[in-house]
Amino acid sequence: MCDGCGFIHYLDPKVAVGTIIRMPDDEIVLVKRAIDPGYGRWVFPGGYIDRGETLERGAIREALEECGLEIELDGILDVYSYTGETPVVVVFCARALSGTPHASDDESLEVRTFSADTIPWGNLAFDSTERALRSYFGERRLLTRTRTRT
Repeated sequence: MCDGCGFIHYLDPKVAVGTIIRMPDDEIVLVKRAIDPGYGRWVFPGGYIDRGETLERGAIREALEECGLEIELDGILDVYSYTGETPVVVVFCARALSGTPHASDDESLEVRTFSADTIPWGNLAFDSTERALRSYFGERRLLTRTRTRT
């Protein structure tokens, strides 16, 4: 708060969306990041929503921008936030409707599809990426064990 005028400047969190996109063969789409943070690491398509944009519209837009896919959302998988971090990440599950996965903007180096057995677990960009993927693939027991060790 400003002592002179009483104005309060809030440092609010930013809202980001991510989408775990299931292809017709049941593999999911991951994007290799071309920007920091997480340059060269894998994440599902996503990014910050714009002011006035709905979460759903932002998730659909980011999927098209980052990997060239038209998608249909199935619903929210979970929401992730971390102490001291700016973003609140809302992760959706979706199905690919049309398009071929490809890097389609300056934020993606590569786009590939993965099964649960081929996910590059040691090269994921963010904690929320790993947590959401483990939840999506039903590995809640492993996630809980890992979380209690930190």
